[in-house]
Amino acid sequence: MKRIYFIYNPRSGKGTIVSKVTYIINALTEAGYEVTVRPTQKPLDAMETAARICGEKFPEYQFILCSGGDGTLNEVISGVMESEHKLPVAYIPSGTTNDFAHSLNIPDDTEEAVQSVLSGRCVPVDIGSFNDKYFTYIAAFGAFTEVSYETPQQYKNIFGHAAYILEGMKHIKNIHSYNLTVTYDGTTVTDNFIFGMISNTAYVGGLLSMNNFSLDDGMYEVTLIKTPGNPIELQRVFSSLLNISQDIDTEHVLYFKTSDIRIECNSEIMWTIDGEYGGDQRTVHIHNNQKAINFLTKTESIPEIELTR
Repeated sequence: MKRIYFIYNPRSGKGTIVSKVTYIINALTEAGYEVTVRPTQKPLDAMETAARICGEKFPEYQFILCSGGDGTLNEVISGVMESEHKLPVAYIPSGTTNDFAHSLNIPDDTEEAVQSVLSGRCVPVDIGSFNDKYFTYIAAFGAFTEVSYETPQQYKNIFGHAAYILEGMKHIKNIHSYNLTVTYDGTTVTDNFIFGMISNTAYVGGLLSMNNFSLDDGMYEVTLIKTPGNPIELQRVFSSLLNISQDIDTEHVLYFKTSDIRIECNSEIMWTIDGEYGGDQRTVHIHNNQKAINFLTKTESIPEIELTR
């Protein structure tokens, strides 16, 4: 009997996953799987559960199925990364933006996502190290990055993506400049920046599209926005940010790819990791762990590997 451990967050997004659990279990059972189910009980519960399952000497599950937002997926990935036996992960998104799911071509619709899991391929995906933490698709600081975790959940449920925009408008007058030393691939840059993003995704906040990326090439796309000198430059900077994949403002935007980067500041910077609060840090070391975890997905941009026990 093939076995799946199903972890879901009943509070993610609009909480609609709760009404879909019976369908998910039944569909997996009909497909020949024996399903163990756990609704998360507290913060970090998904991480602790995934670590426990993967930490068994002889894991009895074929893969872990996760349902929730990007934060819940981050917990599951962190638990798997801390373990010797890194079981494959399948994902049914139920959050508000589901950026990483979209990058993997996983549908928002629960029933379609389940069918994607059942008919998907097992492919390797890069996972990032952020000091002593892990992230799935993005680590960022500066202008508007706090919006994703400061926007009240009830606003997200009602307004969706518009909630992030409304919340972001409150922060325009509070943009901070940080004097940073950035080191990567033998290069060191010292300058003032208002925003930084280290990413491996096609979408950020459901709004920003990154065309030039690969989920398994061992490289991150790094975007650093220099501090503008006046409001006109600020407008040009944000226009460049929203269209970074099409027209890069090289005067104000530093854009490059790397597998390893170190960012240092003389004061603490508030970071966000996969849309959740990532802590206040003076020094951050980010490393790409290439093809660290296998995902079940229908995406055709990554070579297939064999799914094994």
